[in-house]
Amino acid sequence: MTNTNQTLHLFISANTTGAEGAIHAYRLDLETGKLQLLSRTSDAENPFFLALSPDRQYLYAIHEPGQFGRGDNGQVAAYRIDAATGKLTLLNRQPTRGSAACYVAVDASGRMLLAANYQNGTVLSYSIRPDGSLGEVVSFIQHEGASVNPERQQEPHAHCFVISPDNRYAYSADLGLDKIMNYRLDAASATLSPNRQPFVRTHPGAGPRHFIFHPQQPFAYAINELDNSVTMFDYDPTSGMLVEQQTISTIPDEFEGITHCADLKITPDGRFLYGTNRGHDSIVAYAIDSHGRLTLIGIEPSGAEQPQNLAITPDGRLLLCANMAGNRVVVLRIDPQTGHISPTGQEASMPRPSCIMVR
Repeated sequence: MTNTNQTLHLFISANTTGAEGAIHAYRLDLETGKLQLLSRTSDAENPFFLALSPDRQYLYAIHEPGQFGRGDNGQVAAYRIDAATGKLTLLNRQPTRGSAACYVAVDASGRMLLAANYQNGTVLSYSIRPDGSLGEVVSFIQHEGASVNPERQQEPHAHCFVISPDNRYAYSADLGLDKIMNYRLDAASATLSPNRQPFVRTHPGAGPRHFIFHPQQPFAYAINELDNSVTMFDYDPTSGMLVEQQTISTIPDEFEGITHCADLKITPDGRFLYGTNRGHDSIVAYAIDSHGRLTLIGIEPSGAEQPQNLAITPDGRLLLCANMAGNRVVVLRIDPQTGHISPTGQEASMPRPSCIMVR
């Protein structure tokens, strides 16, 4: 899987049961946007979120045998990557001790892995062994509380677990609590502990889902699933504190249907942010100013139903969208001057694509 200047490689999970629930390795042509399937690894049923080790030698996948979200049977699988073919060799698995496991992340040292269980509202950490395999669970934390939505927020629902750029803190957007939970991270011991600011609230009923840091500046952003918005925070890297500065809608004012946000990504140059609307089936684009504030650029079709996850190529010119219900990964082009997105005409069909990880 050696990359050239014209191509790169990526992994895409197919969140479904049986042998169709595979992790696909693709080659992406950066000029045309064409996707070429290289290999499939089908030993992780219902794979959902993916993460790479810092050296790109290992892949980690959240998955769940049987019916997704129907029992405390979440797992994390660790794989060694064949650099030439993208083939994955299983190293081991560890339980997540929960249901609807939905997120996995690796710290900058490659010694610690984080995971989140949506159904149970729990977050946890594992040690990573020198050979890339997973050690036992080190920290396991149960979120507590509820918020205002009687259907979706009667209990905690941890929806992501993201590590700060300096590898000192970890943040979990909890949809059920309307909170971004804030933890100190110790990679040497693979432990987590509440930060001095243990959480920051979003507005009631927002339902924060995914969280991301600006690649250069001390800003962070949460996309809110339930009320279709993005919240911008100032981030203090010394203390790990977050302070809300702006919340902006992801959908047109005139839209009256049912839609829920899913993912957000920022271009490597830090100029543009994109988010997904499932139901409206669109991708929203914003410009980011020098203070981290967002200005709407436009809202464009995602190319199929239920855009679940996004990825941006390292050159910032291609945006890939995993349309989960549409069974399609669509490749769009980013205008580097304006941030507008447009179709390339390239796509790949696969069952329920849920996460795109660029290697």
